[in-house]
Amino acid sequence: MAVLAELLLEHGIRPKDYRDGDQKLVCPQCSHQRKHRCDPCLSLTIDRYGAVWLCHNCGWRGAVSERGDSRMTREQRRRTRPSGPARAPEPASADVLVWLAERRISEKTARRNKIGFEPGIWFPKLGRQADAITFPYFRDGELVNIKFRALDDKTFAQVKDAEKIFFGLDDIAEAKDAIIVEGELDKLALEEAGFRNVISVPDGAPSRVKAGDPDIDDAKFTYIANCADHLDRLERIIIAVDNDAPGRALAEELARRLGKERCWQVHWPDAGDAPCKDANETLLIHGAEVLRECIEHAAPYPIAGLYGVLDYADETFALYRDGRKRGYSTGWPSLDEFMTIAEGRLSVVTGIPNHGKSEFVDALMINLAVREGWRFAVCSFENPPAMHISKIAEKYLGLPFWDGPSRRMTEAELQRAMVWANEIFYLVRFDDEAPTIEAILEKTRVAVLRYGVRGLAIDPYNEIEHRRPANMTETEFISQLLGKLKRFAQNHGVHVWIIAHPAKMYRENGKVPVPTLYDISGSANWSNKADIGLVVYRDPEEDPTKTEIHVRKMRFKSEGKMGSIALRWNPVTGRYSEIASRGYCGSARGVDEA
Repeated sequence: MAVLAELLLEHGIRPKDYRDGDQKLVCPQCSHQRKHRCDPCLSLTIDRYGAVWLCHNCGWRGAVSERGDSRMTREQRRRTRPSGPARAPEPASADVLVWLAERRISEKTARRNKIGFEPGIWFPKLGRQADAITFPYFRDGELVNIKFRALDDKTFAQVKDAEKIFFGLDDIAEAKDAIIVEGELDKLALEEAGFRNVISVPDGAPSRVKAGDPDIDDAKFTYIANCADHLDRLERIIIAVDNDAPGRALAEELARRLGKERCWQVHWPDAGDAPCKDANETLLIHGAEVLRECIEHAAPYPIAGLYGVLDYADETFALYRDGRKRGYSTGWPSLDEFMTIAEGRLSVVTGIPNHGKSEFVDALMINLAVREGWRFAVCSFENPPAMHISKIAEKYLGLPFWDGPSRRMTEAELQRAMVWANEIFYLVRFDDEAPTIEAILEKTRVAVLRYGVRGLAIDPYNEIEHRRPANMTETEFISQLLGKLKRFAQNHGVHVWIIAHPAKMYRENGKVPVPTLYDISGSANWSNKADIGLVVYRDPEEDPTKTEIHVRKMRFKSEGKMGSIALRWNPVTGRYSEIASRGYCGSARGVDEA
């Protein structure tokens, strides 16, 4: 039986992902003939039965099923776009207005935000129906979703399968600044204090934000990508979420995805006998004037720069109590002794040409993807996209892409690997513009915003277009470039790998020695600026499959130390394994090397 990806590919349909839900794509039937070829006019719905689609331009429709039955129910065929509310809720009732007034929300504010009432809403957590206050979600004046809050209990529900967006999105349509809060009542409270440019996340805060957690990445933060056009225009974002552990986790993830350099942070009253957790509580306890002062005194979100010692009090006490924390495992236990991977770091990777620098970084990224759920932006100048994808597929499957000494991967296996890789790797390409470092970082910033990527690989440095001013030395230019990479890594919580070739190497006693970071052409800053410095080396005359990984620089002792280990490279699959155990520690399927 064919998998869904293959069935859709037969019709020329290439979804962004294969999870249940709705998405908009270009139409393979008509988009190439349209003036605006990139307009996503095809609506595709994927669910447990298969997939259905409808083009809103040419009318082409169809359906496929993994069960071999292409016939879909009438209900499924209707679901060609995200489900929205069937109708607007009723206006706010007297009970709703009383409920809001108890929270110091005026009728004027409620009416402007179209807060309403709906009787007999089913709340799964209650196991019963209840009258509900309604919070409508609009985008460009269109009702997209409704959140229901039981009047007699703090429990919530939303319209089934509706698109997730920010509450109050239209209030920042023309704004340069915006305030993000954690709940609808917090938005209404801030309006009472004089602020309308406020939006609320639709689902509150997650209990924690774990790097690469697919449930959190895909479910909790889809509203960011859905509202990207509004967010991209903002010059300043004030994060005013709850002062508790989930709220702090939410603030960190919002700032990471939106860019810490344009984010500010609100601190709610926490002294005396009246500490506050959020905006509505501050309004209730202290009044609109204090709430307004909290917003006006928002502080820049911490980024690399100058700060007072007490700005780091929480981190310092956490270090004192919990000890130094290591980074994430590389996937090879022998290498973990010398190196772990943390966000916000810059790794410089060098080595003699054809010694496996790019192969090793690819394998390391696959390990992090499989073990930790990381996603990556990859700017590779030396590999055409199809060739690079073939290497990723080999490492993921443990099977050769081409005919070889072992069984070649089938097309179905290749398709499975590509579907997996499509959720992990985002290729940064330059077809119509110069590949400057600024352009690379801008595209990666978008990938952080939309997809939550945590790693960036640039391969190699010498292919970047270098626009060095005439009055700047090469050493100064490289220092500036590496500084931009480090600031980007720190501000966005991204680990950056940049691969750089050494200068021409000479033989010593008939053998090319292991290079150092100081052998990279251009500047000693390659060593000085790096947080981690790696050298990948093979001796083809001694053993072409033995790969030495030399950790030449490790800035943070808690994350590793200088030293060297050897891994076994399989030229058939591109995988690296421990020499002692011969197992590929980062294998997606637990496949050992043959």
